[in-house]
Amino acid sequence: MHAGEQPEPGHGSRVTPIHLANAFRFESFDQTHGRFAGTDEGQLYSRHLNPTNAVAEGRIASLEAGAGAVVVGSGTAAISTTLIALLEAGDRFVSTASIYSGTQILFDRALKRLGIGVDYVHDWHDPAEWAAAIGPSTKAVFTETIPNPKNDIVDVELVARIAADAGIPLVVDNTVATPYLVRPLELGASIVVHSSTKFLAGHGAGISGAVVDGGTFDWRGSPRAYPLLTDPQSPGAPSFLDRLGPRHAFAGYLRLTAVNDLGPALSPFTGFLLQQGIETLSLRMERHLENAVAVARWLADQPEVESVDYAGLPGHPDHALAERLYGGRTGSVFAFTVAGGLDGARILIDRLQVFSRMTNIGDTRSMAIHPGTTTHLSFDDERRARLGIPPGLIRLSIGIETLDDLIADLRHGLDAVAAAGLAATEDHVLVGGHR
Repeated sequence: MHAGEQPEPGHGSRVTPIHLANAFRFESFDQTHGRFAGTDEGQLYSRHLNPTNAVAEGRIASLEAGAGAVVVGSGTAAISTTLIALLEAGDRFVSTASIYSGTQILFDRALKRLGIGVDYVHDWHDPAEWAAAIGPSTKAVFTETIPNPKNDIVDVELVARIAADAGIPLVVDNTVATPYLVRPLELGASIVVHSSTKFLAGHGAGISGAVVDGGTFDWRGSPRAYPLLTDPQSPGAPSFLDRLGPRHAFAGYLRLTAVNDLGPALSPFTGFLLQQGIETLSLRMERHLENAVAVARWLADQPEVESVDYAGLPGHPDHALAERLYGGRTGSVFAFTVAGGLDGARILIDRLQVFSRMTNIGDTRSMAIHPGTTTHLSFDDERRARLGIPPGLIRLSIGIETLDDLIADLRHGLDAVAAAGLAATEDHVLVGGHR
């Protein structure tokens, strides 16, 4: 609630003002030169730094126990600028395959056009699959703490050891778990990214992203080359690493290169909403998690439900890991499969009144969507099947409404499925999160 704040000298405002300025005055010729040269820290242009956004950056860095943070215009911008800062044409990176579909599309389409390749690991538990994926041109590893929509959680500490053994940085998307549940930097990650649109802001009122630098990766000692960080970029000037030091090099480099060059600037008004939302993160997350566990358990007992993908449920393949990492509370974004396939999903979703039919997650309001016809629409049947996205799968983002209202709404939808004669016929026995 206090991190990142600076006293407001004009009127003593307790709340950070919204600085709706695109540029800032310099005090002298020499200060102007210093700001452009990077030898004088401070405001230059709102495209890469704004006083309002700096408060959000300070709060997010504090929450994640990072050396520094940079906020940008979206979660996708956070991921893309991070990887573009780390990789050049001809380089590759490795990602777990269960990540959000929109991130996969970014990797397979946009980064591919820039000459940056990705190799997917489908079973992150398998050391042999990692060994086969990581090659001489691999310069980063990417994963999510709690993948969306399947809730098949990842042991970040294990993946961090794999990345460390290869001498490459691990980038972790912590959007769904948030630092309320886990801080990946403390488990060995090098960089954390967020779609802060979601739980950090929390109210569905603005789009933003964040990149947090752990300040621990040995850029010069890595067997891979990161010349944009380690080598001088202009005659007579020190490298980012030499000028900023190992703890702050990546965040400063990211801000002054990929973020500044590509321009995914965050509006200071949205930055204000973000830092306001962060103040209530812990309160909201407690209610999100309490509701999610209860809804997942309730769904597992309904005859119209074929499976529930929530790692906190006993019998799920990752249940032991969920207990160890999260005490069985694996976020509030998960999926379930309704009887009747696509027809069952259509009937249920059309009957919902409390749950909003939306593509967002992490809002105070509960949401439901059918991934097969929306977020995963561009994937072919084989890829959807390999990712565990059957026709009847529905993704939920559980909000902070009254639990009884959420269950009543889902019961209303399931009643409609049963009335259509689509109820599951097999015995209801949970094995690995499935009947």
